[in-house]
Amino acid sequence: MQSYGLPKKQGLYDPALEHDACGMGFVVNIKGEKSHGIIEEALTVLENLSHRGASGADENTGDGAGILIQIPHGFFKRECDVLGFNLPEKGNYGVGMIFAHKYDDFRKIQMETFEKIAREEGQKILGWREVPIDMTTVGEGAKAVMPRFIQVFIEKNTGISDEMDFERKLYIIRKKAEKVMVPMCEDKGGTFYVASLSSKTIVYKGMLTAEQLRDFYLDLSDLDFVSALAMVHSRFSTNTFPSWERAHPNRYIVHNGEINTIRGNVNWMKARQKCIASPLFDDLSKVYPIVDESGSDSAMFDNSLEFLHLTGRSLPHSVMMMIPEPWEKNEQMSKDKKDFYQFHDFLMEPWDGPAAMGFTDGVVIGGVLDRNGLRPSRYYVTKDDKVVLASEVGVIDIKPENVKYKGRLEPGKMLLIDTRAKRIISDEEVKQSVAMMHPYEEWNSRHIVKLSDLSVENAKEEKIREDLIKQQKAFGYTFEDITKTIQPMAIEGVDPIGAMGMDSPLAVLSEKPQMLYLYFKQLFAQVTNPPIDGIREDIVTSGSMLLGDTGNLLDPDQRNSASLSLEQPILTNEQLQTIKQLNDGRLKAATLSILYQASEGAKSMERALDRVFREADKAINEGANIIILSDRGADEKLAAIPALLASSGLHHHLIRKEIRTNLGIVLESAEPREVHHFCTLIGYGVTAINPYLAYETIKDLAGKGLLEGLNYEEAKKNFIKASVKGVLKVLTKMGISTMRSYHGAQIFEAVGLKKELIDKYFTMTPSRLEGIGLEEIALENQMRHESAYDENSLYTDSLEIGGYFQCKEDGEIHLYNSETIYMLQRACREGNYPLYKDYSKKINEDEIYTLRSLLDFKINAGDTIPIEEVESVESIVKRFKTGAMSYGSISKEAHECLAIAMNRLGGKSNSGEGGEDSERFKVMVNGDTKNSAIKQVASGRFGVTSNYLVNAQEIQIKMAQGAKPGEGGQLPGRKVYPEIARVRHSTPGVNLISPPPHHDIYSIEDLAELIFDLKNANRDARINVKLVSEVGVGTIAAGVAKGKADVILISGYDGGTGASPRTSIRNTGLPWELGLAETHQTLVLNKLRDRVVVETDGKLLSGRDVVIAAMLGAEEYGFATTPLIALGCVMMRVCNLNTCPVGIATQDENLRKNFTGKPEHVENFMKFIAQEMREIMAKLGFRTINEMVGRSDRLKTKEKVKHWKAAHLDLSPILYQPYAGADVSRFNTQSQNHMLEESMDLKKLLRICKPALENQTPIRAKLKINNVDRVVGTIIGSEISKRYGETGLPEDTIKLTFVGSAGQSFGAFTPKGLSLELEGDSNDYLGKGLSGAKIVVYPPKTSDFEPEKNILIGNVAFYGATSGEAYINGIAGERFCVRNSGVKAVVEGVGDHGCEYMTGGKVVILGKTGRNFAAGMSGGIAYILDFDEAYCNKTMVTLEKIQSEEEMNEIKEMIQKHVESTGSPQGRRVLDSWESYSVRFTKVIPKDYKRMLENIAKAHKAGLSGEEALMAAFEENFKDVSRI
Repeated sequence: MQSYGLPKKQGLYDPALEHDACGMGFVVNIKGEKSHGIIEEALTVLENLSHRGASGADENTGDGAGILIQIPHGFFKRECDVLGFNLPEKGNYGVGMIFAHKYDDFRKIQMETFEKIAREEGQKILGWREVPIDMTTVGEGAKAVMPRFIQVFIEKNTGISDEMDFERKLYIIRKKAEKVMVPMCEDKGGTFYVASLSSKTIVYKGMLTAEQLRDFYLDLSDLDFVSALAMVHSRFSTNTFPSWERAHPNRYIVHNGEINTIRGNVNWMKARQKCIASPLFDDLSKVYPIVDESGSDSAMFDNSLEFLHLTGRSLPHSVMMMIPEPWEKNEQMSKDKKDFYQFHDFLMEPWDGPAAMGFTDGVVIGGVLDRNGLRPSRYYVTKDDKVVLASEVGVIDIKPENVKYKGRLEPGKMLLIDTRAKRIISDEEVKQSVAMMHPYEEWNSRHIVKLSDLSVENAKEEKIREDLIKQQKAFGYTFEDITKTIQPMAIEGVDPIGAMGMDSPLAVLSEKPQMLYLYFKQLFAQVTNPPIDGIREDIVTSGSMLLGDTGNLLDPDQRNSASLSLEQPILTNEQLQTIKQLNDGRLKAATLSILYQASEGAKSMERALDRVFREADKAINEGANIIILSDRGADEKLAAIPALLASSGLHHHLIRKEIRTNLGIVLESAEPREVHHFCTLIGYGVTAINPYLAYETIKDLAGKGLLEGLNYEEAKKNFIKASVKGVLKVLTKMGISTMRSYHGAQIFEAVGLKKELIDKYFTMTPSRLEGIGLEEIALENQMRHESAYDENSLYTDSLEIGGYFQCKEDGEIHLYNSETIYMLQRACREGNYPLYKDYSKKINEDEIYTLRSLLDFKINAGDTIPIEEVESVESIVKRFKTGAMSYGSISKEAHECLAIAMNRLGGKSNSGEGGEDSERFKVMVNGDTKNSAIKQVASGRFGVTSNYLVNAQEIQIKMAQGAKPGEGGQLPGRKVYPEIARVRHSTPGVNLISPPPHHDIYSIEDLAELIFDLKNANRDARINVKLVSEVGVGTIAAGVAKGKADVILISGYDGGTGASPRTSIRNTGLPWELGLAETHQTLVLNKLRDRVVVETDGKLLSGRDVVIAAMLGAEEYGFATTPLIALGCVMMRVCNLNTCPVGIATQDENLRKNFTGKPEHVENFMKFIAQEMREIMAKLGFRTINEMVGRSDRLKTKEKVKHWKAAHLDLSPILYQPYAGADVSRFNTQSQNHMLEESMDLKKLLRICKPALENQTPIRAKLKINNVDRVVGTIIGSEISKRYGETGLPEDTIKLTFVGSAGQSFGAFTPKGLSLELEGDSNDYLGKGLSGAKIVVYPPKTSDFEPEKNILIGNVAFYGATSGEAYINGIAGERFCVRNSGVKAVVEGVGDHGCEYMTGGKVVILGKTGRNFAAGMSGGIAYILDFDEAYCNKTMVTLEKIQSEEEMNEIKEMIQKHVESTGSPQGRRVLDSWESYSVRFTKVIPKDYKRMLENIAKAHKAGLSGEEALMAAFEENFKDVSRI
C-alpha cells in the first residue's frame, strides 16, 4: 500500500505515526438469503455511526468509509453482458476492485502488467469494468488524490476444483502485482492498490464521509446489487491526510482499535519467513513479504490474518491465534481451550491492543473483542433471521416486537454466523471445536518444557575476579543506584517512588557517561488507545515468556522445535546454570562472550559485534536454539559491549536473515539493574535476563546488614518481584497485556542517537534528533572502565555519587539547585526584578540542561523596536496558567494562594483532579476569588459534578501527566482527611485510586465524545486536552483538534509531580520542545492550526523559555514547580510522604502552619517572566505574542557548542517550518464548531423545560430518541446548576421520557431535580458523572424478550457519578458503576470489572456479574443475588451475608423502587418471594471502608457529630494495627 496523498516525512512530522479509530458494524441474513435490503441497512448503520468518523479542515473530505459484501453475481453478469464478455457460474471467477492511476496511458500499462501476471499464474482475464461514480458531494481534498476505480474479472482455471485453491491463486496474483506495480508507481507517481480480489467478496470504500459512500458508488444503489451480508466502517484518522487506500474494510476485517505491539508483530512475522513452508503453495516466496509495512496497523493485521487463513486455518482459528482470550489466569476455562491457547502462544505472540473487529470470508461473518473489552460492540438478533452488530445500538430501526434478543461482544469472546450452516455459532461452540481439532495437550508436552520442571543446577559461587566496587564502576553503578534503586527494590519489592519530576539533563546533554538505556524513552498510550491497570486488572496480564525455537507456523507439530517456558523473564544464577547445561535434542544453549578490548575503542567494539553475529549464526547451524550473551570476565583489559547494543544488534541481525524465530536470546550481564534497563532489553528482543551483578550487590548489602533484617535470598526475591512488576507496569502503560507481546515490540524513541547506529542495531526505532554514534558510546564505556581500572583515575575505590534525582555535590547538574532556588525565592518575595534576571542568567547560560539550552535567537540589528511598543505585562500574563495540582496533593493554603494570584492577574489556576470546594466559587469580601478558572477532569473523576463544571472558564481533560504518562495515581487513605474526602465525594481514611485510563476514552472518537459531553455541561468553557510529549504526539493532536478541543496542552516529560515511580520520571515521555514543535508543524500541515490554542508546560523557568515555546508554536504557557518555589518549596522531593517541611505538599496541620507563601509572590514571578519576554521580543522586533507564535525561523542552533555529546545534536527538525499557504494561520484565529445547536437539548428540551428552569414549574414530556442523540439532558442539567448550584431542583421537577435507543452519555452530569426515563436501550456512558438526577431504563413495552437476559445499557455506566438514583431493567455492559462515588443503582446483571474503583454509593445486582468484580473498590457497597465468588477480585473487599434488618430493608426498598420505576419481572419475582430471595444476597464491602464506617459509628456513639466525628474516626483508623 502506498501512502498516496500523505505528505512526505518532514521536520518532526512522520506519516508512519498516523493512528485511526472508527465505528464498525455488519448486517447479515443468518440463512444466507441475499437481498438489496441488507446493503441498504448496512449503509444506514454506517450513516448512523458518522459521529464516530471525522473530517478535517475540508469538511467534505472524510477520513474514510466503506462496505464489504458478497459478490453480487446477477448484477455483475448483467453488467458484463453489456461490456461484451460473459461471466461463468458464480464461484468460477474472481473480481478485483482496483484503485488505478488516474491517467489513461499509465493505467493501460498497469492493466497490461496485471494481465501478464494473471496469465503467468495460469488464469484468464475475462475483462475490465470502470466503476461508475458520482463526485458531486466529495471534498476537494479527496478529489485531488482520487484514483480511477476499475474492476477486473478473472476466470478460474478448470484445473482448480477447490474454492480455497482459487482464493490462494488470486492472493498470489495480487501479491505479485503489488511487488511489480508499486515500485513502478513510485517512479511515475500515482497509485495502484487492490482493495479486494476474491471469488467471494468485494470491497467498495474510499476517502469519504459515511454519508457520501451510498451516493458515490452508483453500484450500491442498484436493486440487483445484492448480498446476504455486509460489513461497514467509518474511520476517524488522527491526521487529515487520510487516503483512499487506508479506508476500511480491509480484505477480511473491519477494525475499531489499535495494535499496540505492531512493530514487534511485524518484525516477528518477517523473521519467520524463512522458517515456514506450506504444501498449499508451490512457492511461498511469491506472497512475501507477508505484511505490507506501508499499511496501517489494521491493514497489517489483515495481511497476517489473510496469510494464516489461506495457508490452511479457518478464519475463526486464525482470529483466535491473533487475538487470544486471557487464558492463563482463567479458572473457568476448559482445559482443551487452555491447551489450544498455550500451544498457539508457543507458535506466535498475540497482536495486543484494544480491538473490536468484524471479520468475514463471504461465508462466515463474525465479531471479536480484545481481552480487556476496550471497545464497544453490541448486537441484535431478530425474529426474521438477521444479526445486526455495530459499535452502537440504534443504528437501524428494528421494531421492538421483531427483536429476539440483544447481546454484546464480551472481552475476548467471539460471535460467529455461518450463512452456509444457516445458524449462529456461540463463542463456546466455535472455540471448543477449534480447540479439539488437534491433540494440543500432547503437542504442548512435546514442544514446551517448563523451566520449573527441570532439575536446577546449583550455580557455582562465581566470585567476581576484582573486588565488587571495580565491577560496579566498570558497569556504571553509582551510589544513588544502590541506595535509591537496588536497596529499596530489595527491601520493599516495588519500583521506588520519586517526586518533583526531572531537572537534570537528558543523557545526550549530560557531560557524564550515561548508560545506553537512558538514550531510549518509553512510549505510552494516550488518546488513540488506553493504558491498562495491570494491578487491578491482573486477570488479563501475563509475565510469562518462551525461550527457544517457536517452530513452523504452518506445520505446528514440526519435530525438533521446542521452547522453554519461563514464568517471568528475570533469571536467578541457578536458573541460568540450568539453561546453560541444556543439550537434550530439543533444547541446546550456546554462550557467546560480548567482551572486547577496551583500549581499542569503537573499532574494537564494532568488530566484537560482528564477531558475536557470526558466532550466533554458527551456533544456530550447529543446532543451538538458545543463545546466551555473557559479559562475565570484564577486567582491566576487557570491557563489555553495552548489553542493549549487543542484544538488539543480534536480534535485528537475525530478523534480517529471517531466522529470528529459530532461537531465544538470554542475557547474562552485570549492567541491568533497574526496571527501565529490563524494559529496553525485553523490548529489543531479549527473552530472559540474568542481572548477576545486581544480585552480587544485594548479597553485599545483606552482608552489611543494610536490608532491614532481610537475608540475601529474601532480598533477591523482592528485587526480582519489583523488576517484573515494574516491567508489567511499563507495558500496561502502552496498553499491552502480556510480556510475550511486549517482547521485541520496540516501544521506545531514541533521543540523540545517530540514524546510522539506529538503522543497523535498533532498526525502525524513531530517532528524530541525530546525535552520537558508536564512537561516543564506546567512549562512555571507556570512561566507566577507566574509572574502575585506570591507576591514574580518582576514587577507583568508591562509587560516583550519581545525583540524577536529587542535587548532590559532584553529582549530575540540576536546574533547581540551592543557589537558583534561593535567588528565585528572594526575587519573588522582594519584588526584585534585577535579582530575578541574575537567576534567569544562571539557568540559561551556565550549563546545558535542556534542548532549548542549545538554541539561540536570530537577532537582526534592524529588527529591534522600543520596548514601549511591545505588548504589555498585563496583557501577556493573561496567557499564563499554573499547573494542575490537586487539593490533596498540596495543602489548602498553597492551592488557594495560587488561585487568588492567577485570578488577580487574569491568568488561570488549575484545580487538579481533586475537585474543588463550592465555597471557593464565591467572590471574597476584598474582591479576590479562590475559584480555579480551570477545572480538571482526570481518570478518577473526583468531585466532578455538574456544579463543578459550570463554575469553570476552561475544562481540562488530563489524558496524561508529564512525570508519569500512562499511569493512574493513588491518594493513600492516610492523606484522605475529612475535608479532602468531602471535596472528592468520598469517605475519609479510604484509598482513592485514579485508574490509568479514562474509562470513557479508549479511542480518539471517545475523546471527541467527552469533549462534546463537557461542552454540553458548560457551553461557555473552553475544552482543553492535556497530552504529554512523545513521538507521534503531533498526529494525536491533529486528531484532538478534529475532535473539537479548543485548547491542546503539550506537557514535557520533566514536569513535577507529587509522587511517581522513578522509572517513569526519568524514562517516559520527551521534552516539550520536541512535542510542541511536532504538534505545531503537524497542525499547520493539516490546516488545523487556526482552530485550536496550543499550550505547553514542563519546567518553564524563565522568560527566555517562554519566548522559545512561543516561537515553536505555543500561545499559552503553564508553570507548576516554579510557582511553588516562589511560595516556599525547597525541593526536598518528599511530596509523597506528607512530610513537606514548608507546608506545601502536606495535609499535616502542624506542617501546614509553616506555609509562608503569599499570592503576591506568584504574581511577581509571573510579571517577571512577562517583563523578560518583552525585553527579548523588543530585540527580535515582535510587538505581540501572536506575531511571535510559530516563528521558529527566528531561532538557530548555538554555534561552537563545546559539549562532547551535545555538539553532535541536530536540532533542525525542531526548527523546521512546514510550507503553509497564505490561508494557513500559525495561531488560533477561529472557534471550533461544537455543533451544540444540533443537540436535542437545544433543539427541543431547553424550550420545553424553560418554565421549570425559571419558576420551578413541574414539566413532563415524552420524545423519540435514537443513537445520534447524544448527551441528552446535560445542557438542561447545566442550566439547573447555573441557577440553583449544588442544591438543584426538587425531585422530579423535570421528568422526561424517551422512546428508542439513546446515544452515548445519556444523562451525563445531570443534577438533582431531573428525571430521565428511557423506554428502549442505551449506548455507552449512561449517567456518567451523575450529580443527583434519576435515570430509569426499561425495554420497549411491545418487546417480548426477557429483560434480565438481555443487554440494555452499554459499557461504563455511571462512571464517576457522585449522587442520584438509577434503575435498569436489563443487563449492563462492562465496568458498570466504575468509580461510583454516591449513586444508588439497581441492575439485573453486569459485565466484567463491575464496580471497579468504586468509592461510595450502593449497587444492587439482581443477576450475574462478569469477571473481576470489585477490583480496586475502596468504598460503597454492592449487594448481589446468587453471587459466584469466583468472579470477585477479593484484594480489597470482603464478602458477607447481610445481618442487619435495617440493611435488608434498604435493599428491599431499592428493589421496590426499581419495580415501580421499570415494571421489572425479575424484581417482582424477588419481592414476591422475599423471604427465600433475601438470604441469597451477598454483600461486597471494601475492608478499609467497613473499618472506617465502624469508626464513624463509634464516634457518633461517643457523642461526636459532623466534621468532628469524621476526624475522630479518621485518627482512630490509623491507630488500628490490623489495617490492611
